[in-house]
Amino acid sequence: MAEDTHVRQAIVGQVTDLLIEEGKDVPTLRDDTVLLESGLDSLGFAVLVTRLEDSLGYDPFTEMTEPVYPQTLGEFVDIYARHDPRG
Repeated sequence: MAEDTHVRQAIVGQVTDLLIEEGKDVPTLRDDTVLLESGLDSLGFAVLVTRLEDSLGYDPFTEMTEPVYPQTLGEFVDIYARHDPRG
């Protein structure tokens, strides 16, 4: 889907930018990349979600009724794609 591609590109771009800003190596980011092994810590993920809200216009985690903790990049992308207000 084009929407999924747009969401995926936004997320991978923001993760890459954050890791570069923190002076960390940027791993190959695939769907099975474990988020906790990506190089971002909890503060980095908070910044990531904030930046994604700015660039995509929504934060799916504030819209969800039950907390979800994605384990992989693919799960993270899926959460954003499923809650994309553009459909």
